[in-house]
Amino acid sequence: MLFNSITYLMFFPLVVVFYFLLPGKLKKSFLLAASLFFYSCWNVKYTLLMVLSILVTYATGLLLDKSQDETRRKVFVFFCFLINLGILFLFKYANFAIHSLNFFAQVFHFSPLEKAVEVLLPVGISFYTFQALGYTLDVYRRELPAEKNLIQYALFVSFFPQLVAGPIERSGNLLPQLKKDQKFSYDNLVVGFTDMVWGFFLKLVLADRVAIFVNEVFSNDGNFTSLSLVLAAIFFTIQIYCDFSSYSLIAKGSAKILGIDLMDNFKEPLLAKSVVEFWRRWHISLSSWFRDYLYIPLGGSRVSLERNIRNILIVFAVSGLWHGAEMSFVLWGLIHGFFNSLEVFLRNRRKSQGKRPRKKTPLGQVLGWIYTFFIVVVAFVFFRAENISQGIHYLRAIFYQSWDYNVFIQEIENSQLGIVGLNAALVALGILLFIDLLKYHGLDLRASLAQSALPLRWVFLLLLITATVIFGVYGPGYAESQFIYFQF
Repeated sequence: MLFNSITYLMFFPLVVVFYFLLPGKLKKSFLLAASLFFYSCWNVKYTLLMVLSILVTYATGLLLDKSQDETRRKVFVFFCFLINLGILFLFKYANFAIHSLNFFAQVFHFSPLEKAVEVLLPVGISFYTFQALGYTLDVYRRELPAEKNLIQYALFVSFFPQLVAGPIERSGNLLPQLKKDQKFSYDNLVVGFTDMVWGFFLKLVLADRVAIFVNEVFSNDGNFTSLSLVLAAIFFTIQIYCDFSSYSLIAKGSAKILGIDLMDNFKEPLLAKSVVEFWRRWHISLSSWFRDYLYIPLGGSRVSLERNIRNILIVFAVSGLWHGAEMSFVLWGLIHGFFNSLEVFLRNRRKSQGKRPRKKTPLGQVLGWIYTFFIVVVAFVFFRAENISQGIHYLRAIFYQSWDYNVFIQEIENSQLGIVGLNAALVALGILLFIDLLKYHGLDLRASLAQSALPLRWVFLLLLITATVIFGVYGPGYAESQFIYFQF
């Protein structure tokens, strides 16, 4: 069930109505049933995989809570990780492992493995697996007690707004909220509905519209001029930001209406002025998960500079692999890891020389943004490409193909996007830039409007809904566009 579908627009209001009408003891059971139904709409059989993950991590939490022997506790965690990551490996990485082994077999003249694993990747498996394992590690570290109520814990893992594409919630934030008997709040309704409407605008008007040009160019990059290739690369960066942040906003808004506060997953990342800052603002739930459960256990920044850089590169390589079983994702991660490491190295060298951090001038901030945006766009070419070779071919084509502006305009006119579609995308992008700039500098326009006078608040929402209805990408032959991060 997609957020941008008629089905969800019917499902969610019914869930809200019944959730607040039911007595307290039945609310959690109903919400769990609704969450399992929501996931089962993709594949009923794969719901059993999620239930298995829930039962294994729930039982592990209870065992960890009771045991005082550290060796036994480590054994419990080991087998919990083995089962959960084993399932993830089978469905997501088995073919990648087979292809990698075949590559080395060819190099050393061994017989290749011919049988591939024919399985469909369960939607959102990386998200709920990491959320459940994060809970296990929190209990192991004694940062919170194990959840005794199975329904309560199952709801934590399967809570439908953030189930299939995050944010990857922490047990310390979400579990206590789910235990409360939430009451209907008009303020929550306004704030949540505002986030949802803004999310639908970003998805339907901006992400799905620029995707038309992105898909056309990336599938046939040899027949487009360099300017079209550059525009498509920039548009993909905008597409993935708007697509993923729109899901997070709709998830956050849906949860807010139900009285639950989910974490912010994005904080204007495309306005970042360094790669380090970009990762403080991009996919925050995943980057903070890797920080707390991988980077810091490896030693973090409390080790020598060389080991710190090693830790950064490991985290970003694993982050790339988390996104998909393809070396192009790993390269995407390592590009970010390299520039994160470079910035850390330069900062440490300046500190070792006794120099204070350099205060950026307005020109320096602009140059920092250009440098960061350039790195992000180039790295996302490999993220979008089917493999590393296609990504390299795409980047090479930018330098070797024509830069003729008139031909570029003709390509836009002849494309499926067209000049009218391009103008609509640019207007929507201007609105996004305006709102993100305000929030970047401390003024959250959406939150301010949600708390403003009644007429102004609803005029803004009606204008946004109208713009989404008029300029959204749908119509005859329309099929709901799946959110990009569902594949991870």
